[in-house]
Amino acid sequence: MERGVLLNRIKADNYDQLHTISHAPVLVALSGGADSVALLHILLDLDCQCHAAHCNFNLRGLESKRDEQFVRNLCEKLHVPLTVKSFNVPAYQQEHGGSVEMACRDLRYAWFEEERLAHGCAFIAVAHHADDQIETFYLNLMRGTGLRGLTGMKRLNGNVWRPLLGVSRNDLLDYLASIGQDFVTDSTNAQNDFRRNRLRNIVLPAIKQQFPRANERTHDTMSNLADDLDLITNIATQLLPNERHIERGQLASHPQASTLLYHRIRHLGFNRDQCRQAIVALRGEHSGKQFYARGFVMHINRHSIDIEQVTEREDIEIPIDLHTHVLSPVNIQISLNNPPFSPLMCDGKRKVAFNTSLLQCQRIVLRHWRRGDRIKPFGLKGSKLVSDVFTDLKLDHNAKRDIWLMEADGEILWILGCRAAAHYPVDNESQDYLLLCLDTH
Repeated sequence: MERGVLLNRIKADNYDQLHTISHAPVLVALSGGADSVALLHILLDLDCQCHAAHCNFNLRGLESKRDEQFVRNLCEKLHVPLTVKSFNVPAYQQEHGGSVEMACRDLRYAWFEEERLAHGCAFIAVAHHADDQIETFYLNLMRGTGLRGLTGMKRLNGNVWRPLLGVSRNDLLDYLASIGQDFVTDSTNAQNDFRRNRLRNIVLPAIKQQFPRANERTHDTMSNLADDLDLITNIATQLLPNERHIERGQLASHPQASTLLYHRIRHLGFNRDQCRQAIVALRGEHSGKQFYARGFVMHINRHSIDIEQVTEREDIEIPIDLHTHVLSPVNIQISLNNPPFSPLMCDGKRKVAFNTSLLQCQRIVLRHWRRGDRIKPFGLKGSKLVSDVFTDLKLDHNAKRDIWLMEADGEILWILGCRAAAHYPVDNESQDYLLLCLDTH
């Protein structure tokens, strides 16, 4: 695609966003790779005021240093202000868990938002393009997803802007060649240790060899699914006009009740499993069930489903039943019939064990931290302030607010993902215990 044609297409695709930033800068996520370098040049060609941000994750030794220096030289040459930040990814993983990919993503976007606010930028521009959309489609398909997961990334998602979704990587490489601009290459992109790399390097080339128009047809499918999703969302809104108060009669007899409920309230953060459980509870008239998502609580009452926004996180208490898996507000897998216990079965953070006498407690809830909370940590004498545990783990304010505690009859038993208490201990070789596994995916 010729340079002028490329710029005109991107300009047409992003008319609204370009109009929004006509008097405000945009923060450009700049790795030094072909995609982000093309993004920076294209935005400059479109007369955007840019501020670049580069993350050095220090995961590739000399390559990481090379990338940072390349970005510094490029921004100096183009007279673009640049901010660089160095990250300790292993330390973040130790505190928060998750894969290297997820840790880098969390660190990157959290810092980008800080930079956006600091420099008064309208958007965070990232270099996802049409080929990335294809990869996202297939990755979500293999994970198991619904319509939303198959419609791909949004051009504008909150403050994150993806101007290049309408053009391919080859288009961007041709553009860079036309202006004589080089870039750096991440050697790990050729390795197949990550799912996306295996998809990009092995699976998709094989599909394209057998079906040359596969990318074009996949984009057509994604567009069709996006239309279908809009239609279903509109129908759900018409059938359930009040998302905060839904009468039993509006749902209980509907053949796709849980799907209807999901499409009506998914924007509040509730997932399909929660909606399925909610319908089971509603049809069985099991009032009192609660489900939590992003500051909202869904109450299952005898004659209705009511959703309220919770402004004080400390006030949220979600009753849970440890006889079965917990799906809300977090996913906890419960195992009762176990082999003889060994301490090696637990890590005290995401996998913990308690004696089954815990099931005799009158009230077991998940809640957030409150000032003065104390825990009696397993392996230590006496009790300790939960806030001191957070300090030891070097958790920031947001991380503290997001962590869940499991409390049974007034005693904190587990800081999920961080520390277990000494209450309800399990003897070695015992088979009378509960094994609780926190799913952090």
